[in-house]
Amino acid sequence: MRHVPRRPPAAFTLVELLSVLFVLSLLAVMSVRSLNVVLDSREQMARDAEKWRGLALFFERFERDIHLAMPRAARQSGVVLPAWQGIAGTAAQPRLEFNRFAAAAEMDGARRLAYVLNAQQQIELWLWPVADPAAGVVPVRHLLLGGVKRFELHYLNAAAVWVDTWPGTALDAAIPRAVRAHLSLATGEEVVRVFETGS
Repeated sequence: MRHVPRRPPAAFTLVELLSVLFVLSLLAVMSVRSLNVVLDSREQMARDAEKWRGLALFFERFERDIHLAMPRAARQSGVVLPAWQGIAGTAAQPRLEFNRFAAAAEMDGARRLAYVLNAQQQIELWLWPVADPAAGVVPVRHLLLGGVKRFELHYLNAAAVWVDTWPGTALDAAIPRAVRAHLSLATGEEVVRVFETGS
């Protein structure tokens, strides 16, 4: 009888095992990085969507208020305030202040309101309880939009010229023909919208 030498069982060498572990660890690192990129981009997209949603809601409110503008001057303790007062400047003061009619869906009456860019780069809506507030009545402030570096308003007069204050002259109508809003966002975007007034 012939003796056949037994072969040792087939096995991986240490070098082969280390090579496989190295390749698997590289794949794991690459997949973790890819997952982080996907998660970061999802978060960025959510932030961007929220920013543009907030901007759309702000412009919707602004347009509604502009269309409801009342061409009647306000009276405050014997002092007559213009029906529409647009102020150019950088201080935290009203950029635009005017009276507006009540919306059909609202239960309150006509009001005086103002749009203001505060020191925290936020646009606020100031609401007085009535169109002719008494002296010393403090408006209720509502935050409308954050992350705004610059908020400029221009007004279209009867000569079809954009001006940065209203009324500019004694000949100007109570309300301008249109309003152009220019916003510079903290994230670098420039947004310009034009709104026709109800006058």
